[in-house]
Amino acid sequence: MALTPGTHLGPYEITGPLGAGGMGEVYRAADTKLGREVAIKTLPSALAKEPDRLARFEREAKLLAALNHANIGAIYGLDEHEGMLYLAMELIEGETLEEKLKNGPLPVEDALRLALQIIEALEAAHDKGVVHRDLKPANIMVNSSGQLKVLDFGLAKAFSGDPNQATPAHSPALSLAMTQQGLILGTAGYMSPEQASGQATDQRADIWAFGVVLYEMLTGLPLFSGESVPHILAGVLRSEPVWHKLPKNLHPRLKLLLERCLAKQPRNRLHAIADARIEIEAVLASPHAVPEAPQARRSIVPFGVAAVLVAAAAGAFSWRLKPAEPAQVVRFGQELPGTSQFRNPNFLTVAVAADGRSVAYNTSAGVYLRAVDQADARLVPGTVGPVNNVMLSPDGKWLGYLDSAGLQLSKLPIDGGGAVTLTGTSTIFNGATWTENDWVVYSEGTSVFRVSANGGEPEMLLESSTGTVLQPQLLPGGDAVLYSTQVGTGLLTVIRSLKDDREVSFPGGWSRYLPSGYVIYSSNQSLFARRFDASAFALIGGPV
Repeated sequence: MALTPGTHLGPYEITGPLGAGGMGEVYRAADTKLGREVAIKTLPSALAKEPDRLARFEREAKLLAALNHANIGAIYGLDEHEGMLYLAMELIEGETLEEKLKNGPLPVEDALRLALQIIEALEAAHDKGVVHRDLKPANIMVNSSGQLKVLDFGLAKAFSGDPNQATPAHSPALSLAMTQQGLILGTAGYMSPEQASGQATDQRADIWAFGVVLYEMLTGLPLFSGESVPHILAGVLRSEPVWHKLPKNLHPRLKLLLERCLAKQPRNRLHAIADARIEIEAVLASPHAVPEAPQARRSIVPFGVAAVLVAAAAGAFSWRLKPAEPAQVVRFGQELPGTSQFRNPNFLTVAVAADGRSVAYNTSAGVYLRAVDQADARLVPGTVGPVNNVMLSPDGKWLGYLDSAGLQLSKLPIDGGGAVTLTGTSTIFNGATWTENDWVVYSEGTSVFRVSANGGEPEMLLESSTGTVLQPQLLPGGDAVLYSTQVGTGLLTVIRSLKDDREVSFPGGWSRYLPSGYVIYSSNQSLFARRFDASAFALIGGPV
């Protein structure tokens, strides 16, 4: 039943309508006792007919009333008038984020400052165990001074009834607005995959919705849209975001943040919204970042290991950042043959040629070479058996590798021919790299050696005092070695001078030095870049 101006609900006098949604109608009202304006939300009559749901809603309303935060619309009270339930809430002047986005995307800095306020609201609520479950631009108000308020906090959970009944029928957007397609579409597009498939949800559903809202603020476009609810939900469950719609030159950390918020599997998503706050604050504090490397399309068979990602990214970075040629981006997927899998991820599994025109990758079926301008890869003759740690010579004519036991270092002509043994060991090699001046640098235990790619006696370069040396790399000029070493349960990147006692280190591993002057490395399942000034032998700035 619509309320007309002049209607009294207890101490509140209705002065006009404000809007309507799947959870009820909203009116402007005057609080005649306290002399202030409020918003009155009437609740669906079906709620009052189910005692269990009503009791749960009342408990939730009490919890929400205890949330006192500048970015959360406050609840003043829950009451009843002639059988009609209603909420008295803080009246917030301004426009919804949905209305604001009708004019197109927001400037990046404006979007980030609003995003921080959304995060503040979510963080305060999550700390008290309250999850929104229906975060969307229509539930976010922004006033003329830029202050933001998140509305309807926790009401979706309150409406859902029994929290153990995680079925589509208990989704508030689908059960309370079945005949209002616009409302359904607006909500369905912000549902997390677990919500869309009727599974139980937690605060990670809010993190997903935050990612969707942030994407929309940056692009001015809905992330998921379609002709009907099933079409939209299918997109939520199966479609990947259209990343190229994001602003050009967007800080790489923001792209990474969106990917973490929008991971389909909750376990792969950010687990705490506070982590998003930390990332955005860092971007706002240092908006100028390392130029973003070309984004390779995910392979049909995911690499899934940090060592592989760093190896592939090292090749992509070094190719793109060569000053003699303009940047070029090549994207392709590669399906492995038959039932084969990538070989031992503790060694280099992918090698990119120095000219960027071909990629070698190591599988259980052998080593394959793929020219980036060709559709198919070819098996490198002589590598049918398993090998480890693939490398390409600077001229692209030889494939270097360790045998499957990690006891022998060899090279093999790419176009066919017999293998040539470079050196052997009685222990186990822990990785090797082929340098631009035709040395192969490798590690045994805590020692680093080099041997000519044409054969000869190995030369010891250094002995590590921190532990086992992994994947050593000789820096340009041959005066320093970069390597990873195990420290406790994590990895440490070390750059050690061969001329004196200088050494720098930082957390992270599987590192590679690029011709551009950056070290890329893996940490916590993410890829980072950090500038290293070889002449000063010092790290410049923080990680990106």
